[in-house]
Amino acid sequence: MAVSTGQIVDVLRAAGEPTRLRILALLAHEELAVLELCRILDQSQPRVSRHLKLLAEAGLVERFPDGAWVFYRIVASGEARRLVDQVLAVIDPADPVLARDAERLHSVHGEREAEAGAYFERNAARWDEIRSLYVAEEDVERAIRQAAGPGPFRRLVDLGSGTGRMLTLLGPTAQQAVGLDLSQQMLNIARSHVGRAGLDHCELRHGDIFGTRLPGESADLVVVHQVLHYLNEPAAALREAARLVEPGGRLLIIDFAPHTLEYLREQHQHRRLGFSDAEIGRWLEEAGLSAVQTQALPPARDGGLTVKIWSAERAPLQERHAA
Repeated sequence: MAVSTGQIVDVLRAAGEPTRLRILALLAHEELAVLELCRILDQSQPRVSRHLKLLAEAGLVERFPDGAWVFYRIVASGEARRLVDQVLAVIDPADPVLARDAERLHSVHGEREAEAGAYFERNAARWDEIRSLYVAEEDVERAIRQAAGPGPFRRLVDLGSGTGRMLTLLGPTAQQAVGLDLSQQMLNIARSHVGRAGLDHCELRHGDIFGTRLPGESADLVVVHQVLHYLNEPAAALREAARLVEPGGRLLIIDFAPHTLEYLREQHQHRRLGFSDAEIGRWLEEAGLSAVQTQALPPARDGGLTVKIWSAERAPLQERHAA
């Protein structure tokens, strides 16, 4: 599609400043919080916020508040995204300024991972106890079973298995099941739980939700349970989860609705304070899934968290061919 000269000028004017170009290059990797950008760019918050405001006004980045934090990301699609990609494509990846920014971004990643890893290690043995503080587990598990369907499932994939609760919940109706997690301590606990449940057909693997290395369209049920709110790029994790869903299969996302309990970020390493139906629905549809449904389970007490269950399906082959 042709782009008007006015659009091109607006994009070049917005991107044509060193700091704003550096911001676009960083956001091309992942969504980032304002304070993270300040640290990487080594600039004050007012200055970085001013640059972000200009980029947002030009339609090049999207701003979304999340509790007390504000995140930014490059627009997902459209002509503005295409123009940004073209601008970034001509930049020398060996540029020393951008290389330094990339090193600082890697350092931010390392600190995030260290903090999250230490938290998981400290709390692995009582992980289920921590979760029970926020939701009524029996109600959530009943709703998850209902959303998953009666089965039997040929292959179940549980991404971010934690203590293995989804495997012990849904594994009995699966012929084969695999759970992935990055924490070896969590995997050890999950193996113990799965073993005690007699689920010999459930396999636990060390694996990354962003790159599972599992075959595409190979599972008829994929579950991502209380994982997205810890992630830097939840949309990317959801795309990988959707990639695994076979024609006629289903993806279940269980997480929190938007909330304002900032202490969960400060004390429990939650990166995102919940997700809206519109956000999850858009990501699912962009990942090629349809028939998106949602269910809300309100908290058992005032000030608690609302648990949301989102389900989506990949169209059966005959429907895809007919379309």
